[in-house]
Amino acid sequence: MDGGTDIGWEPHQIALLGGGPPAAVTVALVALHLLGAVENGPRRTLIAAGPEPEGLGPFEGTVLDCLHEPLTARELVRHPDVRLAVALARIPLAEDGLLGSPWLRPTRGARRRVELWRQRHPLPTARHGLTDEDTLLAVALHGDAALCLLLPRFALRTGLAAPDGAPAEGVRFSLGRRFPRWRDEYEDPVPGDRGGAGHGDHVSGGGSGGGGGGTD
Repeated sequence: MDGGTDIGWEPHQIALLGGGPPAAVTVALVALHLLGAVENGPRRTLIAAGPEPEGLGPFEGTVLDCLHEPLTARELVRHPDVRLAVALARIPLAEDGLLGSPWLRPTRGARRRVELWRQRHPLPTARHGLTDEDTLLAVALHGDAALCLLLPRFALRTGLAAPDGAPAEGVRFSLGRRFPRWRDEYEDPVPGDRGGAGHGDHVSGGGSGGGGGGTD
């Protein structure tokens, strides 16, 4: 799954802007799950399964390389190789002015852009008819809410999503609640920014054609 979305960025980069490193790792794990490259291990761990799929992007490939032994999603976020992969994924975003110094956090403009993407690609209402690319974009933009709708068993068994899904207001990438929400770290929130606004008022924007988004 080494291909950009119609937005112009890879799903893990979109997630990185909207939810930080935990979100980027979540999306990479979903991509690997859809390819059959990872499976559930004991105690909410994940482990590589089968031969490595062709066409993996560098970020997903790094995550998969770290799963030759069982690790939880939270352990993956802290893994040195994954932290380096996150740093490399940030470079083009910073070059495009979406990450500001000194801590490479999303800029106000980047947050507005992510919110616009969420409005243009609302949370699907069902899994039917979604392609893998649709599923990845939904998870990248909507976090736990998309995980619990589109991949409920995988999300709960691996600790990627909290059992109660997303809160009524905002977007959460919880990895089982242990990480604080990335947006809480912003010091200058965008006025009126509600993260998950409009989720319940739209019909699915999923593409036509089959995909792994309907399997879990």
